[in-house]
Amino acid sequence: MAPRRAIAARHVLAALGIALAAVLALLAMGRPPICTCGTIELWHGAVDAGNSQHVADWYTPSHVIHGFLFYALGWLLLRRCAVGERLVLAVLVEAAWEVIENTPMVIDRYREATIALGYSGDSVLNSAADIGWMAVGFLLAWRLPIWLTVLLTVGLELLALWVIRDNLSLNVLMLLRPVESIRAWQAG
Repeated sequence: MAPRRAIAARHVLAALGIALAAVLALLAMGRPPICTCGTIELWHGAVDAGNSQHVADWYTPSHVIHGFLFYALGWLLLRRCAVGERLVLAVLVEAAWEVIENTPMVIDRYREATIALGYSGDSVLNSAADIGWMAVGFLLAWRLPIWLTVLLTVGLELLALWVIRDNLSLNVLMLLRPVESIRAWQAG
């Protein structure tokens, strides 16, 4: 196996620039910089209005998995591109999603189709952290064996499912095609 090259500084700077642009866009949209509760938590373990407001919560594994998936897609479709270029593209997609996710249309969709009844969108801190968690997932997938990345994906999905009755798979399903029996089960 050939040695893996480091990611070029220009790619790191481009990724950071994209993340900064997303932060500025979210601030311009009027998103709160931090939780409106006035605190910053590194981990928010309760499933309540504090979700999507702090650095990490039970939805953080979904963003790490985004990184795994973006790495896999980049490897499949853009193998000739440097890994740094693929990272920049992954950050661009994640940053775009963070901005789109915080539009009134998507926030309303979350409220109507998922168990996130009181969801009001993400704080800017949480969105920036989500972009960072995706990058962590991307870099892990770049360095870890495929079998371990797959095992981590399954493990993170099952852990979130067990703890909060939600995960990336259910979140996507419920956004695209809500299933009332799943919503009822998630509500407990």
